[in-house]
Amino acid sequence: MNVIWRNYISCPRMRKVPHRYQSGCHPVAPLGSRILTDPTKVFEHNMWDHMQWSKEEEAAARKKVEENSAVRVLLEEQVKYESEASKYWDTFYKIHKNKFFKDRNWLLREFPEILPVGQKTEEKVKELSWNHVKINAESFFSKMHCPTMPEEKNHYKESSGSSDGQSKAGSDFSKLDSEEYRERPLKTELFPGSNAAFRILEVGCGAGNSVFPILNTLQNVPEFFLYCCDFASGAVELVKSHASYRAAQCCAFVHDVCDHGLPYPFPDGTLDVILLVFVLSSIHPDRMQGVINRLSKLLKPGGMLLFRDYGRYDKTQLRFKRGHCLSENFYVRGDGTRAYFFTKVS
Repeated sequence: MNVIWRNYISCPRMRKVPHRYQSGCHPVAPLGSRILTDPTKVFEHNMWDHMQWSKEEEAAARKKVEENSAVRVLLEEQVKYESEASKYWDTFYKIHKNKFFKDRNWLLREFPEILPVGQKTEEKVKELSWNHVKINAESFFSKMHCPTMPEEKNHYKESSGSSDGQSKAGSDFSKLDSEEYRERPLKTELFPGSNAAFRILEVGCGAGNSVFPILNTLQNVPEFFLYCCDFASGAVELVKSHASYRAAQCCAFVHDVCDHGLPYPFPDGTLDVILLVFVLSSIHPDRMQGVINRLSKLLKPGGMLLFRDYGRYDKTQLRFKRGHCLSENFYVRGDGTRAYFFTKVS
């Protein structure tokens, strides 16, 4: 399995680099070419490339994190946030519906690997291709600044995916979360998307802000199929009720990736791409490696896991107040949802 990493972090300084876009034109700008040379254009993108901390700025950010991490959430409260994680996210989507996050129309620019190989040669996506760093999954996650522990030694109770509120109308997979289904062997000839040649899974699909840009781009590609899951049943309902949802090319289902005994609606070794965008950060650090290990089994040989999430010292981390820190670089928001902030070491 290959992992492609996209780090999301707010850094305040820039290195002197050549100007790469014409003034007044909104660029199609993949990672590596978002060069800020005009400070008045700082809001044209939500991130910029080749930014560099000064020693003073890095020290100030580190001090801020030390301050907001000095008071930790009580252990019994941490256990509650872990065991009821799906409830907090379900409440989030019941309140905000599909209005909180914007569609990720940048997704195919920054991750052209989402496109089937034949599609990358078409004129409309030629500009999307650039070199990527592919990192071996095992070495990549062993070098990340997040603690791991064997799954059998996890101190937190495994929580099963909930099907409460999940629509059962018109679905052949309405019993995915039932005990009866979990005990049955998966019939590979019947799984949704079994006739597809190129299959994607988005983990933590939310209200579909990645799902629908992908579906709309690949709607005329007959060999393509998209799976998407979330452990918040309300989020899955929002995806299924969307006007652009097409069961012929998409299967949305409730699933908790931390529950390693819960089957997927397809066999292992069938996926070309797994997409994790701002999802792993919401999972307890002790569980991250187990989640990656399980997801890697779903990929075909040579399949890719595409990962983007919060970077260390992102302004979101610096804005947390004292008393919201769960553990090192792991925080809880006021609504009970959680966020971890990553770094990659060489």
